[in-house]
Amino acid sequence: MNELLERFEAYLRQQHSGSENTVAAYGKDVRRFCAYLQEEGISDPGQVGKETVLKYSAALRSGSLTDGKKISNATYSRSLSALRTFYRYLCEQGRCENNPFTLMKGIHVEKHLPDVLTFDQVERLLSSFDLEDKRQLRSRTITETIYACGLRISECCSLKLADIDKRECTIRVFGKGSKERIMPYYPGLNDLFDLYEQEYRSLYAKNDDYFVSERGSALTPRSVQLMLKESGERIGLPFSLHPHMLRHSFATHLLDNGADLKTVQELLGHAKLSTTQIYTHLTYDRLAKAILAAHPHSK
Repeated sequence: MNELLERFEAYLRQQHSGSENTVAAYGKDVRRFCAYLQEEGISDPGQVGKETVLKYSAALRSGSLTDGKKISNATYSRSLSALRTFYRYLCEQGRCENNPFTLMKGIHVEKHLPDVLTFDQVERLLSSFDLEDKRQLRSRTITETIYACGLRISECCSLKLADIDKRECTIRVFGKGSKERIMPYYPGLNDLFDLYEQEYRSLYAKNDDYFVSERGSALTPRSVQLMLKESGERIGLPFSLHPHMLRHSFATHLLDNGADLKTVQELLGHAKLSTTQIYTHLTYDRLAKAILAAHPHSK
């Protein structure tokens, strides 16, 4: 069974290239299911039928498989998705004839609108860094780069010096699945890049990594997360600031100022337009709140 699961995880890495979180989550879901089968005396997952699937689904929803803690609708739906994928893999390998999870439907999960910074909050955040301090200069450059280009934290931390073309004002980004996209940025960002390279990077960089620690190694996503959290606390933001909030703000501010949805999709590197559409809901939600707050007939 362990060998089968390892092969399945290798299959997942091919299907979900660049998303180790997906591999880890799906692997955990399938291992939990296989452990359940062993307790039920079923050694071959290819022999599972509808009755076993229904019993497992009920046990999963009740919390009996998670130490009595009921799982969320999102976790339940993801688990079913993982098991459908697992059995699709088994069918491709000739280990079973039918996918018993095909008829199992996940629970509809409402998507929560992402938290974003207002433009004034972004301006206050960016102006809070002391550019005379080397570490704060690095922090400001990271923060503005993420916001200016809507980068994922992994994309920011993996930037190389050669990825930044100051003459064309573009950054080459490798997103999920190592998909390359070219991100334009406003020319004013070059001044910050120049200052960071002269006052910080030239002192510590040992290779082509762009954002580096004082030891010369590439910054980790965790270190950037902590830096932004502390930066948000320093200016008194009423929420915990995290890197993806800057990416959300990038998309929302573009739409607020007239960018079309398809352009924002391309800039964010989303494979599906539906993923980007949540930002239109957010923009409409902000407009609706403005109407309710300011229109005299809403009083």
